[in-house]
This record gives sequence, structure tokens and C-alpha cells, in this order.
Amino acid sequence: MVSEGMAAAIRIFENHSRGKMQNPQISSFPRSWQIALLSAVICCCAVFSLSPPACAKDKVDLLVTGCTVVTMDGQRRVIEDGAIAIRGDSIIAVGPRAEIGSRFESAQTIDAHGALVLPGLINGHAHAAMSLFRGLADDLALDEWLQKYIFPAEARNVSPEFVEWGTKLSLLEMLRGGITTYADMYYFEDVVARVTKDAGMRGVLGETVIDFPAPDNKTLEQAFAYAQKYLEHWKGDSLIVAAVAPHSIYTCSEKTLQDAAALARRNGSPILIHIAEARFELEQSRAKHGVTPVAYMERIGLLGPDVVGAHCVWVDQADVATLAHLNVGCIYNPSSNMKTAAGVMPVPEMLASGEPIGLATDGAASNNNQDLFEEMDLAAKLQKIARMDPRALPAKQVVELATINGARALHLEKTIGSLEAGKKADLIIIDTGAPHATPMYDPYSELVYALKASDVRTVAIAGKIVMKDRQMLTLDEKEILTKAQEYKIKIAASIAAPAPN
Repeated sequence: MVSEGMAAAIRIFENHSRGKMQNPQISSFPRSWQIALLSAVICCCAVFSLSPPACAKDKVDLLVTGCTVVTMDGQRRVIEDGAIAIRGDSIIAVGPRAEIGSRFESAQTIDAHGALVLPGLINGHAHAAMSLFRGLADDLALDEWLQKYIFPAEARNVSPEFVEWGTKLSLLEMLRGGITTYADMYYFEDVVARVTKDAGMRGVLGETVIDFPAPDNKTLEQAFAYAQKYLEHWKGDSLIVAAVAPHSIYTCSEKTLQDAAALARRNGSPILIHIAEARFELEQSRAKHGVTPVAYMERIGLLGPDVVGAHCVWVDQADVATLAHLNVGCIYNPSSNMKTAAGVMPVPEMLASGEPIGLATDGAASNNNQDLFEEMDLAAKLQKIARMDPRALPAKQVVELATINGARALHLEKTIGSLEAGKKADLIIIDTGAPHATPMYDPYSELVYALKASDVRTVAIAGKIVMKDRQMLTLDEKEILTKAQEYKIKIAASIAAPAPN
């Protein structure tokens, strides 16, 4: 079929030949020249009419442009005036704005000039629903805080509804502060998973197993049955990784620990547990088992590359080598460890061993907030003062803990933790124009020592925007805050009431 352009050119040639359309300049040429010239016109028309449009662009669902992209990829590229192309739930391309703009087009574009764009932050250890206990009992050692205040308060108050609203409160705080993935250990974890999924957030969520009667399951038999059903329900979900969470070696017997690990491994699920958090745990382990908590866990077959251990404070050189050899993810909780005077995790030595280490808040009860920007700042400063060495744990390493190394610690580094093609589109846009953030010389230093959670402007998870220009899109902020105040009244009354017989 002859194209319209070619047909028009042929008509020009025919009309000229018949004398219907004489051009004085062309008519002055020799006849052979006229034929050659008009033939060239026909050829050009044919080429431009039949060829596809030049520089056709690939369509994507979202473009983020004009920003400084802190990729956290293998080369740790920082791209000034960069851009990111997203299709579905994944990143298609990352690069300079001019390059991405020449290759892709989208109906939805976010202009992020003057901002940093970073992989979504990863909170490696939390007890989200405990945000409703924020400030309930402070300035106490860990064992006293747990045994005298938290466990009794949980027994009186924790229900599916409590977990729902407490988790929503924490998710609201986390999303506002740029956290897109978190690991959780609590009760009624199926409720936690549902709320997390509804909020559009990513979670590695562990159903707690503990030897004494818990709010959701009064016996171990019930606990394991609940956990099995929970694992089956969420298997293969795009946002939720269901896990089993034996609480610790001081609240679980050897058999409970081994049964919990076996349950998780039969289902291909992670194991979340507290490891060597406080001095009393180390002393009890040595007295009861003759070895450190890490050595005991290795001896009973608990440790492995599917384990994520929170704290790992009271570890010796042999323990560090064991954890690294078995590829156990370890999570650094500086605020919580400082507040309970639990100790200082030997992060530089563990990183040097190749240990995958993440960063975490530990929840809003032992810490009082879910602010990972504050954790980044304290993570660096705690290591420096503990060693009297300002070079210990520099800013770049801290940002790694909150992103790509945090993903490694959760064994999710193939899908999240950096901004590069093929990974999930979890990203945050951070304003840098506030007085406390101006000027900026180094983005890593800016992130750790200057920026605040309140500087996070927009959050996207799996390609979906969940907060835009500080406006929450998946959570009802007003309702959540109202419910939290209602629970405060109930909890305070329950603590003041006499203990049940």
C-alpha cells in the first residue's frame, strides 16, 4: 500500500510532467535533472512516510526526575540531576535526567529538584503494636522493664484490636519518616500483616513464640498451630514475608527454640529472635548452658542464614566469627540499647567480619519512637564515643546499614535496599532546603547528621505512592491518633487496677 506522503510526491511528479504545475526554477533545469530531482523527492517522502517516528520513547508508570539519586548500588553511585523510571512495582532504569528523559515517558512525573532520592529505609527490628505503650515505663533496666511492667501490661491489654491500632500508629510514624520495610515481632501477627498490607508497606513479620501464656495463644500447641496457619496464609505475598519469632533463649526452652526453628524451616520462612541483648542474658546462658548465647544457639542448631538476630550486643570474637560464618543477619538498635543501658553492639568489628548488619528502632516502647533518621545519627555517635574514635562507623556505612546492608540482614538484598534496575520500586524523596540541612556538601553526611524524619516529602513502595507531599494516602492519620488517645485511657486504667487473682 502506497503511503499518503509517497502518493503526494507521485502526484507532484505527474503534474509537473503534464505541465499542470510548472515551477520556473525547476523548468529551467535540463529534463534529466528535473526527473532526478523529483525522484529524490519521492524517495525522501517514502522514507519519512514509511519509517516509524524517530526516538520513540518507552512508556513507564512513574518518572522521578531532577533529584540527587543516592543509589546505594554496588558502585554506590550518587547521580546529580538524576532520574528513575518505574513500571509496575519495579525500577526500570536509573541514570542522569537527560538520559532517562530521552528513553522514557510517563503520564505521572514527580519533579524532585533540590531533593535527595534514596532507597526506602529498612527498620530491621520492631514491635510495632507496642507504640501504644510509649512512655509507660522508662528509665529501667531491660529485665525489670519487661518482667514488672511490659509483660503484665500486655497480659491485660493486648487484643487483636489493640494490635491493629498500635500497628497503625507505628506504621504512620514509620512511613512519615521514610521507612518502607520493617521487621516485626509481636502477637496476633496475622493482624499486623493485614494492617501492613493495607498500608502498602513491606514487612518481615514474625509471630512470637514464648513459653508462658501469651495474649494470642495460651499454650505452645496453640502458638504453633496459629503460626502454621499464619505462614500458610501469607506465603508468596508481594509485600509480606511471614516469619516465626521465638522470643529469646531466656523466655523459650531449648525444645521450644528447636520446634520454632523446625516450623519455620518446613515452611521456608525466616526466624526472628533476640540475641545477646543484655548482660543478664549472657550471665544466665553461661550459668545454665556453660557458653555464650550465640554458642548455645549454634549448639542446638538454631542459627543459620534464615535467622535475623536483634541486638547481638554481648558477643565475643568467637561469636562474631560464628554469626558471620553462618550468615546470620544482626540488627543494631542504638537508641534502645542506650536507653536500657544494655550495652554497645560491636558494629565495626562485625562489619569487618562480613556480617550482614541492619539498623532498627526496636519499637516505641523501649525506644519511644520509630525514627530511623535519629537512629542513623545515634548509630554513628555511639560507636565513636564508645571507642573514643571519631572515625568509627562513618556516615556512609551508617546509610548502608539503613538501606542495602539492612536488606542483607533481612536476606532481601536481591529485591530491595538500592535503586537499580530490576529491584522493587521502594524509594523516598527527602527535602534538603530547610535551615538545618543547608548547605549540603556530602549526601551521606547530610543524611546521618543533618536531615530529620520530617524532611521526608514523598514515599513510594512497590511503585505505589503512599505519602505524597507529606500527605498520607493509605492511612487515616486523624483516626489513628484519636484511637491512640482512647487506648491511653484504657491502658492507664488497667495498670492502676489491682492484679487479677
